[in-house]
Amino acid sequence: MAAAPTTDARSAELWQDGWYRFARSLRSPNFGPRPAGAQIDLIVLHSISLPPGRYGGDEVQRLFTNMLDWDAHPYFDRIRGLEVSAHFYVRRNGELWQFVSCDDRAWHAGPSFWRGRPNCNDDSIGIELEGLEGEGFESAQYETLTSLCPAIAQRYAIAFVAGHEHIAPGRKADPGSGFDWLLLQQHLGWQRTMFPDAVRAR
Repeated sequence: MAAAPTTDARSAELWQDGWYRFARSLRSPNFGPRPAGAQIDLIVLHSISLPPGRYGGDEVQRLFTNMLDWDAHPYFDRIRGLEVSAHFYVRRNGELWQFVSCDDRAWHAGPSFWRGRPNCNDDSIGIELEGLEGEGFESAQYETLTSLCPAIAQRYAIAFVAGHEHIAPGRKADPGSGFDWLLLQQHLGWQRTMFPDAVRAR
């Protein structure tokens, strides 16, 4: 009888050089190396739609690859020249994209602070959800998160999950009140202490 695969073997089946097997890859130029000794132990959830509240286009992919037509919509002039990225992007239908290897540092958090450490880009993995802060998210997106987060935790020692609003309070408000943190925690079965206070207190 064959032995069950080890955690390392299962991780190797899912990942190659920080790229997740079940994501559509589209490489962003907006990334860099993580600092030496960085502990990749935080998942940061964001929301994004371009222009805000419009879903289904390819503007987010274009933004993360520096290909957005800044003149295509009046809103884009407000972010003209912005160079950002996230590791992952989850569409409304649950479709998963990856732009940066999780071994590398994506540019998603900006000035930030969490679990006693600044500069969350250094040691976090950023996941963007197609959506708008204050509005709800789709069941398909929670389903994708429910499979993606454990896969990340197989490869990296994840100890915390937070929103952009938690690591940059007053500056950012996403994913916002429409995101169901308790639902995600229950789906994952992870300890409440890994999540923001709103979940831990319930």
